[in-house]
Amino acid sequence: MATTHRLNGSSLQKTMAVVAVALCLTPVAADFTPASAQEVIRRQNFFERLFGRRTPPPAVVEPQRVPRQQRRAPRKRQQSQQPSRAGRQQAAPAPAPSPAVEKLPNAKTVLVVGDFLAGGVAGGLSAAYEMSPGTRVEDRSNGSSGFVRNDYYDWNGSITPIIAEVDPAAIVVMIGSNDRQQISVHGETLRPQTEQWTEEYTKRVTEFAETLKKSNKPFLWVGLPPFKSPAMTSDMLAFNDIQKTAVEAAGGTFIDIWDGFVDENGAFTSTGPDMNGQPVRLRSSDGINLTREARRKIAFYLEKPLNQILGPAALPSVTPETVALPGSVLPQIEPEPAPKDLTRTGPISLSGPSLNSSGMLLGNQQQTVPSAASNLFKPQPGRADYRLQAKPKKEEAGSKDAPASE
Repeated sequence: MATTHRLNGSSLQKTMAVVAVALCLTPVAADFTPASAQEVIRRQNFFERLFGRRTPPPAVVEPQRVPRQQRRAPRKRQQSQQPSRAGRQQAAPAPAPSPAVEKLPNAKTVLVVGDFLAGGVAGGLSAAYEMSPGTRVEDRSNGSSGFVRNDYYDWNGSITPIIAEVDPAAIVVMIGSNDRQQISVHGETLRPQTEQWTEEYTKRVTEFAETLKKSNKPFLWVGLPPFKSPAMTSDMLAFNDIQKTAVEAAGGTFIDIWDGFVDENGAFTSTGPDMNGQPVRLRSSDGINLTREARRKIAFYLEKPLNQILGPAALPSVTPETVALPGSVLPQIEPEPAPKDLTRTGPISLSGPSLNSSGMLLGNQQQTVPSAASNLFKPQPGRADYRLQAKPKKEEAGSKDAPASE
């Protein structure tokens, strides 16, 4: 029995020693626990304190795929149906285009010929007579044509068939902006602006004007405007002089538009007043082509002489019977005859002094009254100056007839 008691005592001591060692190792084991275990605080039981807690292997955490967010289009803000007052003032509604007026079957035709500038003039005239049912505009321009390159387009040979086909009431010509080129005559090339070149160019312009005259159609020739290039502007001035001389000799009307496209110093300008006097842009950025306002401005130069030719056909409200009337139905006002035996009076000064008795009337003879002072200077008998006075003519005549006596 005693032996059994000793064995139990020794085993108890061993057990206590093991527990003490376990208690000492418990903080060390706790230090080596994973971070995930430190985050979760859980109360340990007796056996876990005695033998330590068995740590499971760290779990492998798979990275989670974050779904990509889809970009959404920004939502447009709904505009208020009633805009602000300032917005209404800035964005004024464009005027509604006027409805096209149907032309009458017997409407008079205005034929437009020339280069690319003539094409712009045709557009301006179409806008000018848009509301006139008795007038239509026929555009037969050729943009790259002129009087120099007859091999490209020969105006002198083409104008007669065109007039016969269209049968216009009036012809409008604008040409020459493409003529700053060499002229080939019988295989010989002539340089621009030389004497021979100018002679040949004048010949072609004169021939074209004479062809228009033979057609018995009234024609208006529009002069060339200035351009951005100074050299080109100088050539346009020379062309205008040649064309004006030929047109007036053929009985046509030359329309000079030069002053409408220059500034106050006579130089080229890309802006200027339109037909209503408002400042607008007249030329494009290249300094050559015309804007819509410029084309309408040139048409404004043509309206007055064209209206005299077209007559009632140019009116906004016209009937087919009115279109058939002659160009001018207004009575001719005869000037008053000059009065006969008109006596003209010279200029009369209203404030200047009268000189040389200019204030006296004709036929008025004023009687002079001698003053008392004149008697003092009249020679008296017995004075020294008495013999110095001139003898009367009668006494001198009598003395000549009487014999001399001593």
